[in-house]
Amino acid sequence: MSAERNALDTSDAPAVPEEAENLTVRDPVSAPDAEGRPRRVTRRFPLFTRDTARPEGGGRAAPGDAPAPARQWPILAVLLTVGLGLLLTALDVFRVGLLLIGAALLAGAVLRWVVPDVGMLAVRSRFTDIVTYGGLGLVIVVLALMVQPNPLLQIPFLQDMLHFTVDS
Repeated sequence: MSAERNALDTSDAPAVPEEAENLTVRDPVSAPDAEGRPRRVTRRFPLFTRDTARPEGGGRAAPGDAPAPARQWPILAVLLTVGLGLLLTALDVFRVGLLLIGAALLAGAVLRWVVPDVGMLAVRSRFTDIVTYGGLGLVIVVLALMVQPNPLLQIPFLQDMLHFTVDS
């Protein structure tokens, strides 16, 4: 028992010099804290997020000295086109309005793909934005073409699926 106590007892150990206390950690898992001192960090996600990174392409779409609307022209073009589509839909020109809304989202996907800095049109990663804008735009366009009365697009198996699910 006394041998175990001697093994665990560190009171006889020499004192740690001050140089060792001020040792700088230089391995790849160290990062400075708020005061600039290096500290070891874990790879776990933090409990609270303090800041977020700007998505790629989230910079200004025009130089910084340009007026605010010019710096955000991609999102303004998409929003104004969607607004016009909503106005046409409210005025009972629903097919044209919905086609305009879908086209605006498809144009947003193209802008996100082609233009390097699109400002506030960049919400997530480039890939996710393109898939989201393009997918929603395509669905809205297809549904606008299929809307009754007088659909411009008829998909034959959809009628069979409807009869199969509704038929008793």
